[in-house]
Amino acid sequence: MKPLLELKNVCYAYHSRAGETPALKDISFQVRQGEFIAVVGPSGCGKSTLLSLISGLLVPESGSVLFADGDGGGARREVAADSALREKIGYMLQKDHLFEWRTVYRNVTLGLEIQHRLNEENRAKIEKMLRDYGLERFRDARPSELSGGMRQRAALIRTLALGPELLLLDEPFSALDFQTRLAVCNDVSAILHREKKTALLVTHDLSEAVSMADRILVLTKRPAQIQNILELKFEEPGLSPLARRNTREFQEYFNLLWEEMNDHV
Repeated sequence: MKPLLELKNVCYAYHSRAGETPALKDISFQVRQGEFIAVVGPSGCGKSTLLSLISGLLVPESGSVLFADGDGGGARREVAADSALREKIGYMLQKDHLFEWRTVYRNVTLGLEIQHRLNEENRAKIEKMLRDYGLERFRDARPSELSGGMRQRAALIRTLALGPELLLLDEPFSALDFQTRLAVCNDVSAILHREKKTALLVTHDLSEAVSMADRILVLTKRPAQIQNILELKFEEPGLSPLARRNTREFQEYFNLLWEEMNDHV
Protein backbone atom coordinates (compact mmCIF):
# COMPACT_ATOMS: atom_id res chain seq x y z
CA MET A 1 0.00 0.00 0.00
CA LYS A 2 1.27 3.46 -0.89
CA PRO A 3 1.57 6.01 1.93
CA LEU A 4 -1.27 8.44 2.50
CA LEU A 5 1.25 11.31 2.76
CA GLU A 6 4.81 11.56 1.49
CA LEU A 7 7.32 14.40 1.71
CA LYS A 8 10.27 14.23 -0.66
CA ASN A 9 13.32 16.44 -0.07
CA VAL A 10 11.23 19.41 1.09
CA CYS A 11 13.06 22.70 1.68
CA TYR A 12 11.66 26.03 2.79
CA ALA A 13 13.04 29.43 3.84
CA TYR A 14 11.47 32.71 4.96
CA HIS A 15 12.51 35.84 3.07
CA SER A 16 12.56 39.44 4.25
CA ARG A 17 14.47 42.63 3.54
CA ALA A 18 16.99 41.50 6.15
CA GLY A 19 17.72 38.36 4.18
CA GLU A 20 16.84 34.68 4.06
CA THR A 21 16.03 32.52 7.08
CA PRO A 22 16.20 28.80 6.20
CA ALA A 23 13.52 26.84 8.08
CA LEU A 24 13.48 23.30 6.69
CA LYS A 25 16.12 21.42 4.72
CA ASP A 26 15.73 18.17 2.80
CA ILE A 27 12.79 16.77 4.78
CA SER A 28 11.66 13.33 3.61
CA PHE A 29 9.26 10.93 5.33
CA GLN A 30 6.02 9.00 4.82
CA VAL A 31 2.81 8.68 6.83
CA ARG A 32 0.79 5.46 6.53
CA GLN A 33 -3.00 5.24 6.65
CA GLY A 34 -4.24 5.22 10.27
CA GLU A 35 -0.84 6.14 11.72
CA PHE A 36 -0.23 8.69 14.49
CA ILE A 37 3.02 10.61 14.01
CA ALA A 38 4.49 13.06 16.53
CA VAL A 39 7.05 15.71 15.55
CA VAL A 40 9.46 17.07 18.17
CA GLY A 41 12.44 19.39 17.96
CA PRO A 42 14.02 22.52 19.44
CA SER A 43 11.91 25.67 19.73
CA GLY A 44 11.84 27.62 16.48
CA CYS A 45 13.15 24.76 14.36
CA GLY A 46 10.22 24.86 11.91
CA LYS A 47 7.70 22.33 13.25
CA SER A 48 4.68 24.56 12.59
CA THR A 49 6.13 25.49 9.19
CA LEU A 50 6.16 21.79 8.38
CA LEU A 51 2.42 21.54 9.09
CA SER A 52 1.73 24.63 6.97
CA LEU A 53 3.54 23.00 4.05
CA ILE A 54 1.60 19.74 4.47
CA SER A 55 -1.72 21.60 4.62
CA GLY A 56 -0.93 23.63 1.51
CA LEU A 57 -0.86 26.98 3.31
CA LEU A 58 2.77 27.28 2.23
CA VAL A 59 4.43 25.97 -0.93
CA PRO A 60 7.85 24.24 -0.72
CA GLU A 61 10.73 26.08 -2.35
CA SER A 62 11.92 22.67 -3.52
CA GLY A 63 10.79 19.10 -3.03
CA SER A 64 7.27 17.68 -3.00
CA VAL A 65 4.37 17.17 -0.58
CA LEU A 66 2.29 14.33 -2.04
CA PHE A 67 -1.11 13.12 -0.86
CA ALA A 68 -3.08 10.04 -1.93
CA ASP A 69 -6.85 9.73 -2.01
CA GLY A 70 -8.80 7.19 0.01
CA ASP A 71 -6.80 4.33 1.49
CA GLY A 72 -3.55 5.47 -0.02
CA GLY A 73 -3.81 3.24 -3.08
CA GLY A 74 -4.66 6.00 -5.54
CA ALA A 75 -2.43 8.33 -7.47
CA ARG A 76 -0.57 10.86 -5.32
CA ARG A 77 -0.70 14.54 -6.20
CA GLU A 78 0.91 17.74 -5.00
CA VAL A 79 -1.07 19.22 -2.10
CA ALA A 80 -0.28 22.85 -2.90
CA ALA A 81 -1.54 22.47 -6.48
CA ASP A 82 -4.83 20.72 -5.71
CA SER A 83 -7.57 22.44 -3.71
CA ALA A 84 -9.61 19.22 -3.55
CA LEU A 85 -6.72 17.51 -1.75
CA ARG A 86 -6.38 20.37 0.72
CA GLU A 87 -10.00 19.83 1.75
CA LYS A 88 -9.03 16.30 2.85
CA ILE A 89 -6.63 17.72 5.45
CA GLY A 90 -7.92 19.03 8.79
CA TYR A 91 -5.88 21.50 10.84
CA MET A 92 -6.33 21.91 14.61
CA LEU A 93 -4.42 24.90 16.00
CA GLN A 94 -2.99 25.76 19.43
CA LYS A 95 -6.10 27.79 20.34
CA ASP A 96 -9.60 26.42 19.91
CA HIS A 97 -10.85 29.60 18.14
CA LEU A 98 -14.45 29.01 19.22
CA PHE A 99 -16.70 32.02 18.63
CA GLU A 100 -18.32 33.26 21.83
CA TRP A 101 -21.42 34.60 20.04
CA ARG A 102 -22.22 31.13 18.67
CA THR A 103 -23.44 28.14 20.67
CA VAL A 104 -21.37 24.96 20.88
CA TYR A 105 -23.57 23.41 18.19
CA ARG A 106 -23.20 26.37 15.87
CA ASN A 107 -19.42 26.39 16.47
CA VAL A 108 -18.97 22.75 15.54
CA THR A 109 -21.10 23.17 12.41
CA LEU A 110 -19.27 26.29 11.24
CA GLY A 111 -16.97 24.57 8.74
CA LEU A 112 -19.86 22.71 7.18
CA GLU A 113 -21.82 25.96 6.92
CA ILE A 114 -18.92 27.66 5.14
CA GLN A 115 -18.61 24.76 2.68
CA HIS A 116 -22.42 24.62 2.18
CA ARG A 117 -22.45 20.99 3.37
CA LEU A 118 -24.71 21.28 6.42
CA ASN A 119 -27.19 18.67 5.18
CA GLU A 120 -29.24 16.14 7.16
CA GLU A 121 -26.56 13.45 6.91
CA ASN A 122 -23.85 15.72 8.33
CA ARG A 123 -26.21 17.07 11.01
CA ALA A 124 -26.78 13.49 12.15
CA LYS A 125 -23.00 12.90 12.32
CA ILE A 126 -22.57 16.06 14.41
CA GLU A 127 -25.31 14.96 16.81
CA LYS A 128 -23.67 11.54 17.20
CA MET A 129 -20.24 13.05 17.92
CA LEU A 130 -21.73 15.43 20.49
CA ARG A 131 -23.31 12.42 22.23
CA ASP A 132 -20.24 10.17 21.92
CA TYR A 133 -17.81 12.81 23.19
CA GLY A 134 -19.81 14.14 26.12
CA LEU A 135 -21.01 17.48 24.76
CA GLU A 136 -24.66 16.76 23.95
CA ARG A 137 -26.08 18.59 26.98
CA PHE A 138 -23.85 21.59 26.23
CA ARG A 139 -24.94 21.95 22.58
CA ASP A 140 -26.75 25.22 23.35
CA ALA A 141 -24.11 26.56 25.77
CA ARG A 142 -21.60 29.30 24.95
CA PRO A 143 -17.87 28.46 24.81
CA SER A 144 -17.24 30.47 28.00
CA GLU A 145 -19.40 27.94 29.87
CA LEU A 146 -17.09 25.05 28.92
CA SER A 147 -13.93 23.79 30.60
CA GLY A 148 -10.66 23.88 28.66
CA GLY A 149 -10.91 20.19 27.86
CA MET A 150 -14.48 20.52 26.63
CA ARG A 151 -13.53 23.42 24.39
CA GLN A 152 -10.81 21.27 22.80
CA ARG A 153 -13.29 18.46 22.23
CA ALA A 154 -15.63 20.94 20.55
CA ALA A 155 -12.79 22.19 18.33
CA LEU A 156 -11.93 18.59 17.42
CA ILE A 157 -15.56 17.79 16.52
CA ARG A 158 -15.63 20.92 14.33
CA THR A 159 -12.55 19.61 12.49
CA LEU A 160 -13.74 16.01 12.23
CA ALA A 161 -17.15 17.13 10.95
CA LEU A 162 -15.51 18.01 7.63
CA GLY A 163 -14.38 14.40 7.19
CA PRO A 164 -10.61 14.95 6.81
CA GLU A 165 -8.47 11.96 5.88
CA LEU A 166 -5.43 13.51 7.60
CA LEU A 167 -5.54 15.55 10.80
CA LEU A 168 -2.77 18.06 11.65
CA LEU A 169 -2.45 18.96 15.34
CA ASP A 170 -0.31 21.99 16.16
CA GLU A 171 0.23 21.81 19.96
CA PRO A 172 -3.53 21.73 20.60
CA PHE A 173 -3.09 20.98 24.33
CA SER A 174 -0.43 23.58 25.17
CA ALA A 175 -2.87 26.08 26.76
CA LEU A 176 -4.28 23.50 29.20
CA ASP A 177 -3.15 22.86 32.76
CA PHE A 178 -1.23 19.62 33.33
CA GLN A 179 -4.08 17.53 34.73
CA THR A 180 -6.54 18.64 32.04
CA ARG A 181 -3.89 18.10 29.39
CA LEU A 182 -3.44 14.46 30.41
CA ALA A 183 -7.19 13.85 30.30
CA VAL A 184 -7.67 15.61 26.94
CA CYS A 185 -4.74 13.71 25.37
CA ASN A 186 -6.47 10.51 26.43
CA ASP A 187 -9.80 11.72 25.03
CA VAL A 188 -8.36 12.88 21.71
CA SER A 189 -6.37 9.68 21.24
CA ALA A 190 -9.50 7.59 21.85
CA ILE A 191 -11.54 9.74 19.44
CA LEU A 192 -8.95 9.51 16.66
CA HIS A 193 -8.66 5.74 17.04
CA ARG A 194 -12.45 5.38 17.05
CA GLU A 195 -12.74 7.54 13.93
CA LYS A 196 -9.75 5.70 12.35
CA LYS A 197 -7.99 8.96 11.52
CA THR A 198 -4.42 9.49 10.39
CA ALA A 199 -2.79 12.25 12.46
CA LEU A 200 0.38 14.32 12.69
CA LEU A 201 1.05 16.05 16.03
CA VAL A 202 3.56 18.84 16.66
CA THR A 203 4.51 19.10 20.33
CA HIS A 204 7.25 20.37 22.65
CA ASP A 205 6.21 17.81 25.26
CA LEU A 206 8.29 14.63 24.92
CA SER A 207 6.00 12.75 27.33
CA GLU A 208 3.03 13.65 25.16
CA ALA A 209 4.79 12.39 22.04
CA VAL A 210 5.74 9.05 23.62
CA SER A 211 2.30 8.53 25.14
CA MET A 212 0.34 9.16 21.91
CA ALA A 213 2.41 8.35 18.82
CA ASP A 214 3.19 5.30 16.72
CA ARG A 215 6.36 6.98 15.45
CA ILE A 216 8.22 10.14 16.45
CA LEU A 217 10.12 12.40 14.04
CA VAL A 218 13.00 14.17 15.78
CA LEU A 219 14.07 17.40 14.06
CA THR A 220 17.36 19.22 14.43
CA LYS A 221 17.72 22.94 15.13
CA ARG A 222 16.99 25.34 12.26
CA PRO A 223 17.24 24.74 9.38
CA ALA A 224 15.51 21.56 10.52
CA GLN A 225 16.48 18.18 9.17
CA ILE A 226 15.27 14.80 10.35
CA GLN A 227 17.69 13.62 13.01
CA ASN A 228 15.89 10.37 13.78
CA ILE A 229 12.59 8.56 13.27
CA LEU A 230 11.75 6.54 16.37
CA GLU A 231 9.21 3.72 16.07
CA LEU A 232 7.44 3.01 19.35
CA LYS A 233 6.69 -0.57 20.37
CA PHE A 234 5.01 -1.44 23.66
CA GLU A 235 4.77 -4.95 25.06
CA GLU A 236 1.01 -4.52 25.46
CA PRO A 237 -0.57 -3.08 22.28
CA GLY A 238 -3.49 -0.67 22.24
CA LEU A 239 -2.67 1.13 25.48
CA SER A 240 -4.20 4.56 26.13
CA PRO A 241 -1.81 7.51 26.56
CA LEU A 242 -2.34 7.44 30.33
CA ALA A 243 -1.65 3.69 30.49
CA ARG A 244 1.51 4.07 28.39
CA ARG A 245 2.95 6.48 30.95
CA ASN A 246 3.05 3.66 33.52
CA THR A 247 5.11 1.27 31.40
CA ARG A 248 8.82 0.51 31.36
CA GLU A 249 9.01 1.30 27.63
CA PHE A 250 7.65 4.81 28.19
CA GLN A 251 10.60 5.78 30.40
CA GLU A 252 13.10 4.20 28.00
CA TYR A 253 11.71 6.08 24.98
CA PHE A 254 11.50 9.33 26.95
CA ASN A 255 15.15 9.03 28.03
CA LEU A 256 16.22 8.28 24.46
CA LEU A 257 14.39 11.36 23.14
CA TRP A 258 15.77 13.53 25.93
CA GLU A 259 19.34 12.49 25.12
CA GLU A 260 18.88 13.08 21.39
CA MET A 261 17.33 16.51 21.92
CA ASN A 262 20.01 17.62 24.36
CA ASP A 263 22.83 16.27 22.21
CA HIS A 264 21.70 18.35 19.25
CA VAL A 265 20.66 21.47 21.14
